[in-house]
Parts: sequence; structure tokens; C-alpha cells
Amino acid sequence: MQKKQALKQLLAVGVVAAMFSAAGVQAQTTGQSAQSMSNQSATGNPNLTGKTAADGTVNNTSSQGTEDRSAQTGAQGSSGSQGSTRAEGAKSHTSDSMQSTSGASGAAGATASGAAKLSAADKKAMSDMAIANMAEIETGKLALSKSQNAEVKTFAQQMIDDHGKVLSELQTLAQTKGVTLPTELDAKHKAMAAKLEKLSGDAFDKQYMQMAGLKDHKDTHAKLQKISKSAKDPDVKAAAEKTIPTVEQHLKAAQQMSSAKSGTTSGK
Repeated sequence: MQKKQALKQLLAVGVVAAMFSAAGVQAQTTGQSAQSMSNQSATGNPNLTGKTAADGTVNNTSSQGTEDRSAQTGAQGSSGSQGSTRAEGAKSHTSDSMQSTSGASGAAGATASGAAKLSAADKKAMSDMAIANMAEIETGKLALSKSQNAEVKTFAQQMIDDHGKVLSELQTLAQTKGVTLPTELDAKHKAMAAKLEKLSGDAFDKQYMQMAGLKDHKDTHAKLQKISKSAKDPDVKAAAEKTIPTVEQHLKAAQQMSSAKSGTTSGK
């Protein structure tokens, strides 16, 4: 009996020990599972973080791509705008060139038209004025080289300066009117120059002041007054009117010099 009881107790102890042993194993397994889950959870956070980072990278890349495309679109737009501006500038330049060419053609047409409208009488008037000025310039140069009289030489220089200026203005007007002015003296003034060329001393001074100083200026003054009244072209008329005061001043100076030299008041 005692042996059976002792055996039962041993069995009971073994069963209890086995139960505790099983419980320990289960607890260890549960702990390991919990630790494993904890490790996985901890590991999962980086994965989630990595995914978030990856998502962020994708978003950033997508955003950057969008910005790049926007920049490219802007650049293309700017290039297109610049191209349009250049095209408009070229168009404007072409238009300006056409207008300039048109203006030049218009000016040329106006010149040709002015020449066509200028009457024969007005053309002759311009030629007569040119010859009168050329004669005073040529005889003035002759007086500077031949005369020994200071007053005569001063007068001659004034003739060269004043009539040279008038002739230059007349030549400019002739160009705008399409008129060709004579380049040499007429027969009358060539004969006068030839006569003066043969003289010297007081004889030259007297003849120069009489012929170029008095007679020629009287003739020129009368012609200018006639042109100022009869000229059809307003520019030709204005040229004559502008020259009249100069010729009057020259004529007055020649009269005073001749009067003082001859001792008379007639000036002839």
C-alpha cells in the first residue's frame, strides 16, 4: 500500500513537472514570437520610411520633371517670342527701307518734275545770272594780279567773295531744278576780259572799274529786277531778289571810287 501511494505521488509530481515544463516552453515560444513580431515591427518602420522616402523621391522627381518641362516650355515660348520680335523687326526694317526708297524716288521725281515745269525764260534767267557772277569773279581775279592800287584790289576781292557765294547758291538751285548752267563766259564778257588783259597800271584800274565795276553791275542790276518781276518759278524769283542788294552795294562802291578818282560827282 505504501509503495502504491509513493508511486502515485511520484507520478503526480512527474505530471506536475511535465506541466510546468510545457508551460515554460510555451511561454518561451510566446516570448520568441513576441520578440520576432517586435523585431519585424521595428524592421517594418524603416521599410515604411523607405517607402515614404521612395514615394517622396518619386514625387520630387515628378515635380522636378514638371518644373523642367515648364522651364522648357517657357524657353520655347521665349524663343518663339524672340523669333517673332526679330521677324517683326525685320518686317519693320523692310518697311522703312521701302519707305526710304519711295522717298528717294519721290525726291527724284520731284526734281525731274521741277525741271520739266521750269519755263524756257526761267532757265535763261538762271544762265544769265550765272554768267554775270562768273564775269565778276574772273575780272576780279584779273584785277588782283594786275592792279597796283590797294582800293581796286580790295574791291576786286569783294567781287570774288560775294559773287562766288551767289554763284554757289545758284548752282545748288540749278541742281534741284535739273538745269545745266554754263561753265564759261559768253562772247561779250570774253571780249571784255581780253581787253583788260592787255592793259596795266592806271589804265587797267580805270577800265576795270568802268567796265566791271560800273557797267556790268548796272546791267546785272537791271536784269535781276526784270527776273524778279517776270520769273514764273518762285525759287528763281527769290534768287534774283536776294542778289539785288548785293549788286546795289557793289554798284554804289564802284560809283564812289570812280567819282573820287575822276574828281566828278557823276560816277561815270
